[in-house]
Amino acid sequence: MLTRRTVAAILQGIDASRFALYRQNPEEFIAKVIRLINEQKATMIVEHIRYDTLEGRYDSDIFTAEAHKVPLDMAFKADKAVQDYVFTDGSAEKSVERRFAEEMDRAEEVKIYAKLPKGFQIPTPVGNYSPDWAIVFREGSVKHVYFIAETKGSMSSLDLRPIEKAKISCAKRLFEKLSNGSVHYDHVDSYEELQKMLSC
Repeated sequence: MLTRRTVAAILQGIDASRFALYRQNPEEFIAKVIRLINEQKATMIVEHIRYDTLEGRYDSDIFTAEAHKVPLDMAFKADKAVQDYVFTDGSAEKSVERRFAEEMDRAEEVKIYAKLPKGFQIPTPVGNYSPDWAIVFREGSVKHVYFIAETKGSMSSLDLRPIEKAKISCAKRLFEKLSNGSVHYDHVDSYEELQKMLSC
């Protein structure tokens, strides 16, 4: 969505020795410049993003609309999930998501959880974002702590692409707006990591 004038100004700002790389491999040069520009745009956009509440809602059909590629015998038979079976990502028998689902199912403090379908998306200026989980925790006799968690194989922010980091930051801002502090959003790589966040 940048104007030609803006793109020309960016290209003129590239050091001459770097710009000379264009002659060696124009396609790769352009692809890298596009990636860097998009990363910088994402960083700038996140700093100024604001969400407003609308009337739109998701129907419970969202959980049954998605066709699963994983055979039923490889799905996790759950007790606390909104559906009887949880279809996790990853081909490994004990993927990050599978272990996460098993730990939530065993956890006493978890009231109910859902593996969110790809159709559940958070709009961000850098592309729609699909979180992985919605979790309701039991706090005493009241059930009021909600947590949307993004499971990633690594917790290091260096391992996340800048666009992915921007989408996660946008999602955090959205849930802050919606929740008055009752809905939290973050990325974790295990249920243990989630418990540490809750105890803070």
